[in-house]
Amino acid sequence: MMRIRAALVMVLQLVAVGFFASSVAAQSVSVPELIEERAIAELGATLPADAQIDIRMAKGMIERGNFIQEFWMDADTGQFIANVATEDNLTQRVWGIAMVTLSVPVPTRRIAPDEIVRSEDVALVAMPLQRIGTYAIESFQDLVGQQVRRMLVAGRPVPRNSVMPPRIINRGEKVKIRLNHGGLQLTAKGRALDDASKGQELRVVNLSSNKALSTIATAAGVVEVIQ
Repeated sequence: MMRIRAALVMVLQLVAVGFFASSVAAQSVSVPELIEERAIAELGATLPADAQIDIRMAKGMIERGNFIQEFWMDADTGQFIANVATEDNLTQRVWGIAMVTLSVPVPTRRIAPDEIVRSEDVALVAMPLQRIGTYAIESFQDLVGQQVRRMLVAGRPVPRNSVMPPRIINRGEKVKIRLNHGGLQLTAKGRALDDASKGQELRVVNLSSNKALSTIATAAGVVEVIQ
C-alpha cells in the first residue's frame, strides 16, 4: 500500500513539474516584443503618436524570453542593453538598437521653386526620427498643393519653411480692389506691391488716386481693403 502511495505521489509530482514547465514555456514571447514594450515606456511622452519602433538585435542574441529583469537605453541613439529571464529560469543579456521611425512625405523627384507640389510628386517613407528634424512636414496633406519656395530634393524630408500656400497675386500685376462700406461694394483698379497667398495681407496702389492701401488677397487678382 505504501509503495502504491509513493508511486502516486511521484506521478503527481511529475505531472506538476510538466504542467509548470509548459506554463512557463507558454509565457515566453519574442525578445524584440519585450524590448519594444520597454522602449515605449522609456521614451514616454517624447514618442510621436504615429511613430514606430524598429528593434534591431545584435547577432547571436536569444530569440524568446519570459520578461525583462533590467533595462538600460540611450534615448538619443536608441542603443539598449537588457537582462532577459528565459523559460529555463536563466538570465541572458541582450543588446541592440531600438530605432524610432516615422512615416513622412518626401519628394519623389527634384522640385524647383514656384512649382506646385502634386500628389504624384510625393511618397510616404519611414525614416529614423533623428533624420527627420524638428521642423519637417509630417503630413501628406500638409505638403501636397503647396508652392515651393526652396528647391526640394528627392527622398529628403521637407522643412516647413521650404513651401508655402500657392500665390494668387504676384507683385506688379493688376488687381481688382473691393471696398465694402455701409452695405455697398465699391471696386477700383489697382496694382499689387507684394506677392500674396489667399488670406495674406499685401499693399496695393489705387491706380485712380495713386494711393497705397492695405488689403487682403481674397481670390486670384482680387483684394479687399482692410478697414
